[in-house]
Amino acid sequence: MTVDIQAFLSEERDKADDELAVMFITFEEMWSRRLWHQLTQSLLDFFNRPESAKQRLSIYQTFVLSFADKINQLNLVSLGLLAASQIEDKNDALKFLNELKGKVKDTSQEAYVYATVEGAKIKLQLDDFDGGRADLDESEKILDKFDSVESMVHASFYNANGDYYHARQEFASYYKNSLLYLACVNIDDLATEDRQARAYHLAVSALAADTIYNFGELLLHPILDSLKNTPNEWIHALLYAFNDGDIGKYEALTVHLSKEPILSSRTDFLRRKIRLSALTEAVFVRPPNERALSFATIVKETQVAPDEVEHLLMKALSLGLIRGSIDQVSAIARISWVQPKVLTMQQIKGMRDRLIEWDAGVNQLSDWMEHKM
Repeated sequence: MTVDIQAFLSEERDKADDELAVMFITFEEMWSRRLWHQLTQSLLDFFNRPESAKQRLSIYQTFVLSFADKINQLNLVSLGLLAASQIEDKNDALKFLNELKGKVKDTSQEAYVYATVEGAKIKLQLDDFDGGRADLDESEKILDKFDSVESMVHASFYNANGDYYHARQEFASYYKNSLLYLACVNIDDLATEDRQARAYHLAVSALAADTIYNFGELLLHPILDSLKNTPNEWIHALLYAFNDGDIGKYEALTVHLSKEPILSSRTDFLRRKIRLSALTEAVFVRPPNERALSFATIVKETQVAPDEVEHLLMKALSLGLIRGSIDQVSAIARISWVQPKVLTMQQIKGMRDRLIEWDAGVNQLSDWMEHKM
């Protein structure tokens, strides 16, 4: 069916309010001159306005598709995604995106990945996890071949990957992909609710994952500040308790665990995890020449039973949190290395004090040698 574009734009202009009508006049002028890049940018600006919601789909199908092969294909997908957001039925939206990715497949692999990943998100919303995972795996193989990719494509991929792992409760993978997503976006562009939800899910995943014992990247990320002065501020404090190996602070915060089913179902695991954190903190605060810890000291620092000390040490060694050896006869653990961690102000002060002590010791040794010579 042939559509009179000028007539279509005039008709849509009449439906719009005064401000949007001005943009339709601009569309008509650019269309008559075939200024593809400027027209695309103006359309993107228009589609990103909340007031344009009711007109996006008809403009995309009737107007944008008439010159789809003339514009940047990533921009075409972006316009298509904004139009698809107005399709209420998820199955219809998925059909729309499948048609879109078929349209760009032979012209731009990057645009194809973008459309495929966004389609995978809808499959996940429809509980089609196998289909969503297949689309994400296909996209990853294509992305691995590129030397550079637009940040919005990477952001979409990591976001969808995070959605998959979050739904499957694969905490470490969600944590990794969600942080990668945040590295691709400006968090100030995210809605307040999105920032708070992302920060909360990251914190839960960091605590629940059995392979994450260093929260440094999250503790330093500004998104964590979005939890302050909210009902979920307790989990912000809980993260710092784990980072400090502060068992007393952890115990005080356990009253909040019932608010989060994932954590409340893992209380035994969390107790073991905080004890491992307490062990690494006990090693970290000691000078390198004082890192031979008696089992009695470890019991005091970590609050484990005496017969559980060796198991705690072996677990820490197997996880790579510490390096060293265990002298069972003398009941001493000799630690040669401890995993680095993000330092709080108190920990930085402790390092400063140790450096001052070391400097004083060097000066004393220097004075002694001068008197002996």
